[in-house]
Amino acid sequence: MTVSSWYGRKQGKTLEIASDTALWYRPGTPPKPIRWVLVRDPEGKRAPQAFFSTDTAREPADIIAPFVRRWQVEVTFAETRAHLGVETQRQWSDKAIARTTPALLGLYSLISLWARDLLSTTSTPYAAAWYRKTNLTFTDAIGSVRLALWVGDVFQHSPPDREPQEIPPDRLVRMAEALCFAA
Repeated sequence: MTVSSWYGRKQGKTLEIASDTALWYRPGTPPKPIRWVLVRDPEGKRAPQAFFSTDTAREPADIIAPFVRRWQVEVTFAETRAHLGVETQRQWSDKAIARTTPALLGLYSLISLWARDLLSTTSTPYAAAWYRKTNLTFTDAIGSVRLALWVGDVFQHSPPDREPQEIPPDRLVRMAEALCFAA
């Protein structure tokens, strides 16, 4: 069968599947009917996987889809942990922690949306030859937003009474690119 949106792919992914119903038994509970789906990648790029649902009327594709969509959420949490410090806050009160995590997830969204706009009109800083716009990471996003902020802000705070000494624009961009990907 072909599954759409297979782990971020735009086109569908062809998979070999087997599916049926069975009884799931755990000691101390009555048996429960389940639908199981075994999935194998014919290209061998992924290990075989098993999916289960207690809704035995669901089609195999409908059982697989939520697991595949979950990948985007997992990536979001991993990126917010790595770049914005989610789950590493050291506040003293539960209320402060409850405010910080949503604020950081909001910041993640703002950076992602801003970077999408920036990168749709410009090239990716530090793009290697093999790199395509479809492979952008949150590191690219945060670097692009830093670059836009820093390059646009450099000359705005010069003292008005001094003769400005301008940095050549190409050197300024190279410096900003190096800084926005540090850390």
